[in-house]
Amino acid sequence: MTAPAHHVTSAVDVGTGSILLWVVLPYVALAVFVLGHVWRYRYDKFGWTTRSSQLYERRLLRIGSPLFHFGILVVLLGHVGGLVIPRSWTEAAGISEHSYHVGAVVLGTIAGVATLGGLAVLVYRRRTVGPVFSATTRNDKAMYVSLTLTIVLGLSATLVANVIGGGYDYRETISPWFRSIFCLRPDPDLMTGAPALFKLHAISAMLLFAAWPFTRLVHMLTAPLGYLTRPYIVYRSRDVRLGTRAPRRGWERTRS
Repeated sequence: MTAPAHHVTSAVDVGTGSILLWVVLPYVALAVFVLGHVWRYRYDKFGWTTRSSQLYERRLLRIGSPLFHFGILVVLLGHVGGLVIPRSWTEAAGISEHSYHVGAVVLGTIAGVATLGGLAVLVYRRRTVGPVFSATTRNDKAMYVSLTLTIVLGLSATLVANVIGGGYDYRETISPWFRSIFCLRPDPDLMTGAPALFKLHAISAMLLFAAWPFTRLVHMLTAPLGYLTRPYIVYRSRDVRLGTRAPRRGWERTRS
């Protein structure tokens, strides 16, 4: 009895470029992301911070920071739902393909615009507020460029493919490719037919994740859980009667 033939994707069928982009690059980015965070935590624990600039300026920060953080949170949740959860699961839950598509496009567009708008405010703040600009390093500038490029490409891919164009079902190609990476059975052939903007968005995202451990973005992987168990800080008012210096003569303070 002859065993059924299985399709085997080879470098000749797909091409060396596709192997490098959709097999090698994802694993390199994933390895750098994980090992980079381990290295950063072990050797730069005190640098594991956002380097907050709230003391320098607050008005623009109160506008840009919530827009960016809430927007990027929805974007990340949308990516998890679209890339990790198979179509069969959503259909089993009673969500039709049309409903999923409309919801993903509408929420994704709103969240993408909010994220990009918040990021624009934060970049404007860093460029125009003197103390904040002085505290901005080259690493920060490169991070902002990479982050902005990734968000713009993702938003552009959504608008061009689903709003301007006739629509593109990424759950047929990009999502299975993404899951194949973590299943250790990468299938680069799935990405060959994807639109160019989706490919550029995926590449920029992988490069961003590779640089992630070495930027201030590391703070997204931490939570201030220690605040729940640390002891209270006791504050006492200063008693002017205490001390070694004799009080200066003058009018005495009265209580009103």
